[in-house]
Amino acid sequence: MLTALSLSVLLPALGTSVANIGLPAVATAFDAPFNQVQWVVIAYLLALTTVIVGAGRLGDLAGRRRLLLGGVAVFTLATLLCGLAPNLPVLIAGRALQGAGAACMMALSMAFVGETVPPDRTGRVMGLLGTMSAVGTALGPSLGGVLIAAFGWRAIFLAAVPLGVLAYVLAHRVLPGPAPTPRAARPRFDVVGMALLAVTLGAYALAMTVGDDPFGPVAAGLLTASAIGLVLFVAAERRASSPLVALSTFRDPVLAAGLATSALVSTVLMTTLVVGPFHLALALGLDQALVGLVMSAGPVVAALVGVPAGRATDRSGTGVVVVVGLSGIIAGTAVLAVVPVAAGVLGYVVPLVAVTASYALFQAANNTAVIKHVAPDRRGVVSGMLNLSRNLGLMTGASVMGAVFGSATGDVTAAASADVARGTHRTFAVAALLVAVGLAVVLALRPRSPR
Repeated sequence: MLTALSLSVLLPALGTSVANIGLPAVATAFDAPFNQVQWVVIAYLLALTTVIVGAGRLGDLAGRRRLLLGGVAVFTLATLLCGLAPNLPVLIAGRALQGAGAACMMALSMAFVGETVPPDRTGRVMGLLGTMSAVGTALGPSLGGVLIAAFGWRAIFLAAVPLGVLAYVLAHRVLPGPAPTPRAARPRFDVVGMALLAVTLGAYALAMTVGDDPFGPVAAGLLTASAIGLVLFVAAERRASSPLVALSTFRDPVLAAGLATSALVSTVLMTTLVVGPFHLALALGLDQALVGLVMSAGPVVAALVGVPAGRATDRSGTGVVVVVGLSGIIAGTAVLAVVPVAAGVLGYVVPLVAVTASYALFQAANNTAVIKHVAPDRRGVVSGMLNLSRNLGLMTGASVMGAVFGSATGDVTAAASADVARGTHRTFAVAALLVAVGLAVVLALRPRSPR
């Protein structure tokens, strides 16, 4: 079962990271400009973001096994469609379908942990899933580069199809089915709430991913639409007999703290991916091969720490490990905010390793706390909300933290190494402050987190 769930987490992470490296080859193959080709990435993120909460709730109502199998099937078929796409619109459509399948896989894999794993082993399984997500993220660029060089851009999709088939076969054989429930006793799926939430999240995702200026008029209009959608969504959920997201859930301090800190920490994690390449190449003068090698340290460390982090969570309790993880992230980002260029590569890598290892600790403990705490009939939707908070944090980090870096650096293509270093310091100072806010939220809302 763990192999099936691990593949269901690894494949969506791989789908997120592998496509970026193929964009230049896709642009050449279809003779398309970048503003069109970038939709290969945006379509996936948009579908994943808008569907993941609804997928989790539908799994709670209709059966998690059935929907997870459906998600794996959609993901696999969509991956095949991407690999065979005759033109760019078909490729983009395939990526959107792939993102919808990935949403089911991500939301329901975590929900299955709460359903099937004994409480005293939940942490280590969450750590394993975190490891697989990190492996997928780290493997994407390197594996994609090798496949493109050897076989062309289509190979980055076609090579994943056998893994999708394997995930489906394993999940079909080992995942338990739901207990029989009379159809009349099943709550109705909140279609109106799902539609409003999809519009709200879609507008926010577009504001964070389209265009270069997160504070420009296009982003402002989309954020306004997202805010209006959120107000309408809250109003609809208050009237719904079986709401997609029960608003009373947010009065639960464990869940509120878990979702808020997940979003903040993911925003900061993206800072390392946005700022790192510029700092290493322009401030420290590394060539591209060395930049890629140094950048891979973060995901590799996260992958190595994931399972031990889960064991530490089971042994010491979620509250302690969450605080330790957040404190480690604050320490690492604070060092990155002041470390001089003269410290060289080592001065950047050591605090980066501290940040990513601490992130693995936080993620294992935070996910365990939330999933163990929630009622069994809401695990799917809450798992979807956890994944959503992480995804929104990553998108926000790419946009907003990139803007912070750009405002401090100026024109990065013409900036001196000292200007780039100043931008790095300022951006990580903001990152440290954000995680400090997250730690304050945890201490305020979860003073007695459960073991």
